[in-house]
Amino acid sequence: MRRHHLPIEDYGAIGDLRGVALVGRDGAIDWCCLPGLECASVFAALLDPERGGRFAIEAVDGEATTQRYIEDTNVLETVFEGDGGTLVVTDFMPLSGSLEGCGGSRAEQAIYRLLTVEEGSLEVDVEWSPRLEYGVKPTKIHEEGRAWVARCGSDLLSLTGLPGDAELVEDRVGPVLQARFTVEADAPVLLVTRWGSADPASPEEGRERLDETIGSWRAWVHKEEATSTRAWAGEWGGAVIRSELALKLLTNAETGAIAAAATTSLPEEIGGVRNWDYRLSWIRDAALVAQSLLALGHRADAEAFIHWVEHVAATEGEAEWGLKIVYGLQAHQEMEERELVNLAGYRKSAPVRIGNEAEDQLQLDVYGELLAAAEEFFRLGGRLEPEVIEFLPKVADMACEAWREPDYGIWEMRNGPFHLVHSKVMVWVALDMAIRLAEEGAIEGDVERWTKSRDAVREEILEKGYDEELGAFKQSYERPVLDAANLRMSLFGFLPTDDPRVQSTIDRTLEGLTENGLVYRYRSDDGIAGGEGTFGVCTFWLVDVLALSGRVDEAREFLEGMVARRNHVGLYSEEIDAHTGEFLGNFPQAYMHVALINSTLYLASAEGRELPIPSLLGAARD
Repeated sequence: MRRHHLPIEDYGAIGDLRGVALVGRDGAIDWCCLPGLECASVFAALLDPERGGRFAIEAVDGEATTQRYIEDTNVLETVFEGDGGTLVVTDFMPLSGSLEGCGGSRAEQAIYRLLTVEEGSLEVDVEWSPRLEYGVKPTKIHEEGRAWVARCGSDLLSLTGLPGDAELVEDRVGPVLQARFTVEADAPVLLVTRWGSADPASPEEGRERLDETIGSWRAWVHKEEATSTRAWAGEWGGAVIRSELALKLLTNAETGAIAAAATTSLPEEIGGVRNWDYRLSWIRDAALVAQSLLALGHRADAEAFIHWVEHVAATEGEAEWGLKIVYGLQAHQEMEERELVNLAGYRKSAPVRIGNEAEDQLQLDVYGELLAAAEEFFRLGGRLEPEVIEFLPKVADMACEAWREPDYGIWEMRNGPFHLVHSKVMVWVALDMAIRLAEEGAIEGDVERWTKSRDAVREEILEKGYDEELGAFKQSYERPVLDAANLRMSLFGFLPTDDPRVQSTIDRTLEGLTENGLVYRYRSDDGIAGGEGTFGVCTFWLVDVLALSGRVDEAREFLEGMVARRNHVGLYSEEIDAHTGEFLGNFPQAYMHVALINSTLYLASAEGRELPIPSLLGAARD
């Protein structure tokens, strides 16, 4: 069995709206956290092939040749070709019921691996070596009846369905279960690893669960509202559907929260220290998530996410008189950042971190992100909850009080705080959106104060934020360097896209931050050692502002380049190496898939296609 790292781009993802597992192109599950995405890992070979544990399946005399999703689902097939036949491993986490919004789906907290041979027979090797609790504490494995059970304290993970004997061996880290058996064409095998119990399932039951899971995913994708609103995507329809499914895969079925990614500590630079936990939900994603879900016809999902964002912000904002930028997917989720010294990290990229200390940073942009999401949601027909109607004016008041302060910004710099231009722009957005909500009759508050502060913020940004020598809006008042976040100002209506300063900022970004069709966040010191790849979301922002500017051919070229850079099953990580195309950062990354959907919308609008929503962010206010 493999004892080295696969490239990040060599994985597909399965899930049940609670947990997510990553399956390599060679059939090995190298990452899974159970019972939920926010919980400790049970398989973490992704971060340490020796100590992390995996659930591997491979054909003894065959080679993995293909990995693909069953059409319009998050069910994954890995195909092995051998002299004796063709083995198909179908991986899924059982799911049934309605996937719309929150609370309608059911899951077993299990991974089903259905092995079928199309013709002849193939011999198969299986390795099952769970390391519960990130492998920090020892995991013990023993046989109980017809099941194998792994225990760590009170936690239990089981494996059922092995058709024959298995051998339990000890390596230098812990127990490893190994088995070899033959799969015949007329005798499929179902292996189930299940959290919390050792209930077995027959291959026939596995087929039933598979059909239910396929049906649930397809019913969500092809609901009438979604199907009727996707014509605008044109030639990118398939990419949009895969991004739609990836976004849903990272959604928590109970709360509506959307995880930034399924993993922790996949590095932004191989061998570097820029390794963060993204199994959390950031408020700043809210406005564009709402736009993309509403455009795709998934109103219940948009409402669930926006209501979750507004609820946690209102609840914790009331308690602390301030806003966090990031929240756990569940109320009990651990947020404190700490390092796991027992795991070596992806390709020796240490440390491995869980939790994220950025939750305690002052980031002024969060006021704008929250109010922009509320206004966008309300503008497109959503209903604001009473507690939110009461809370949003307080957010605007917070922005009035805090806007002169330096902060750490959208990139969560650790050498700040600075007077970041993007942060100031987003304070302006917060106040502008609060005024709009008041004018629309959605909220009440001190509009005169908001207007006075909004105008003062704008005046200061235009005076201190644009650098004539740089020819662009700069990263901060203190530092005249480029920052791709400043592309967003026209998306939120701070300046029209035909303003010469906006166009010059676009051009300088193309010259100074773009390489091989990909955009870096910035190229300045951020207080963290090492470097990073290009930031995929920034490339999509460039598509958006080019499309809004009428620079359609350029926008199309960048979008086509990004669509071509998806991996073999259509997924993205957070970053991409501009020279090698190698994926970097956590995977799969929700905001990348939101950004693909939105960039397709902006380009469709620029090319005159009929959109499923009245207007887009930026286009509505340009």
